[in-house]
Amino acid sequence: MKGRDVYVIGAGMSSFGEHWDSSLRELIVDAAIKAIADSKIEGKQLQAVYGGCMASGLFAGQEHVGALIADYLGLNPLPSTRLEAACASGSVAMRNGIMAIASGFYDVVAVGGVEKMTDVSTEMASTTLGGAGDEEWELFNGATFPALYALMARRHMLEYGTTEEQMAMVAVKNHANAAKNRYAQFQKEITIDTVMKSQYVASPLKLFDCSPLTDGAAAVILASGDVAKKICEKPIKLIASSQASDSLALANRASFSSLRATQIAAKEAFTQAGIKSKDVDVAELHDCFTIAELMAMEDLGFCEKGKSGKMVEAGQTKIGSDIPINTSGGLKGCGHPVGATGVKQIVEIAWQLRGEATGRQVKNAEIGLTHNVGGSGATAVVHLLKKDF
Repeated sequence: MKGRDVYVIGAGMSSFGEHWDSSLRELIVDAAIKAIADSKIEGKQLQAVYGGCMASGLFAGQEHVGALIADYLGLNPLPSTRLEAACASGSVAMRNGIMAIASGFYDVVAVGGVEKMTDVSTEMASTTLGGAGDEEWELFNGATFPALYALMARRHMLEYGTTEEQMAMVAVKNHANAAKNRYAQFQKEITIDTVMKSQYVASPLKLFDCSPLTDGAAAVILASGDVAKKICEKPIKLIASSQASDSLALANRASFSSLRATQIAAKEAFTQAGIKSKDVDVAELHDCFTIAELMAMEDLGFCEKGKSGKMVEAGQTKIGSDIPINTSGGLKGCGHPVGATGVKQIVEIAWQLRGEATGRQVKNAEIGLTHNVGGSGATAVVHLLKKDF
């Protein structure tokens, strides 16, 4: 990664779920205070804030989230900026924080992500989320995100023989991990039978193949190498940060069974870090739908194209296996407050590399990966982190 070294020195998050008694600002404050306390710095040492948030105006009636963050954390007149890239908003905020430090512009910044999604009707939420795709050509014609990912699933099944049972195994594994995560929305294990007997949302995707609507926030404190080594006992180094784009509409893609933006972002990230996919010990992947995790496994190089279903079936993505995936429970089990997800992934990997993922710890984890997608694949962001203590 170019420029100065960048480290995660603090991490924190709110619980994920349906927060009827908490506002957008309260969720932000909860996560940020935890991250600042974890970093052992004081708020006055921060030099800037970057916040990821997709659609607070439609979900909660609140825009100007950057100013809100600085205001309610008592950080005025600190520069505070909101970033938006649909469900990849948190990761794009993360990249901006990384670049600010790597460039030498700042030494210590806060990065957060937040979304309050459950205060509107399901119909309103679906319309709001549909704006992450091509509203004119997809949503206007009835193609919501379950429908778009169902098309991807159908194509993957046709090309590679992937089965509904294999997709169900992704959900079962992620719920099992979420059951060990006190911050997760769904802290209960499920069975293959539970998934297979749930109602179809958009065939072949069923209710338990889909991530939920979620309220939540996550935050990390980033610092330059000089600062991190002075004040942090367990610094986690950012060794790669990459982002790629593709067509907004699924119909304009070269393939329905893979995400080109993920492939390009992954290639760049591994080049930056000077490692290969086989060197990754733990990964948080964007499993907005179970088929998304399977495609990401292939696009990131964890297995050959078309082999992800068999890999999950063989148990090779569970904790204690070849490459533990979504130890937090992923979007499926931990929850998916869209603007917060990319930052939550960083929090989980930081905890794993610090040996602090109680109940779901990956043994001897040294290198972690996060993968966050905006829309149906129009944006993809990949980060690589390394234990450095």
